[in-house]
Amino acid sequence: MRRVLLDALVRGVDPDTVYDSIIKFERYAELAPHVQSAVVHQTEPEPTGRSSWDLRFRSGLLHWTEQERFLRDQLIVEFSQEDGDFDEFTGRWVLRAAGPDTEVHFEADFDFGIPSMESILDPIAERVLRETVAWTVTGMFDDVHLYDVRSTSGEPGAAAVVGE
Repeated sequence: MRRVLLDALVRGVDPDTVYDSIIKFERYAELAPHVQSAVVHQTEPEPTGRSSWDLRFRSGLLHWTEQERFLRDQLIVEFSQEDGDFDEFTGRWVLRAAGPDTEVHFEADFDFGIPSMESILDPIAERVLRETVAWTVTGMFDDVHLYDVRSTSGEPGAAAVVGE
């Protein structure tokens, strides 16, 4: 199982506004070059949502449909794949007020279920997912600081390069 992490500080924007922006998944294709499409089937005010995603990955597309759980009062969005190219894919967004700013934490765990291809596919998918989140957050807000993170594999993160 591989983990993708990204932490950011959105300066001068309250957590509710950040939350409202993050759950607008249909905007991700215009904000992040890896996203070919994000189709929202169901979203808030329901407690659960559904969306389908196509990300440019290697020479093709990485596709999945996920179920989201909106925990607005906790400023959390959880997601898990219902169907798609991953064997397993789960994650969450967690927001927290930090004075006049908002701390954003994104994490996702994935496994393609192909051990023989793990060393090739996992680092690429990790990079694509992290960059997608970084491009999206920096595209939504004017003043964002992305923290450099390390994956659970110990490889340096690429997030600090994007949007700074």
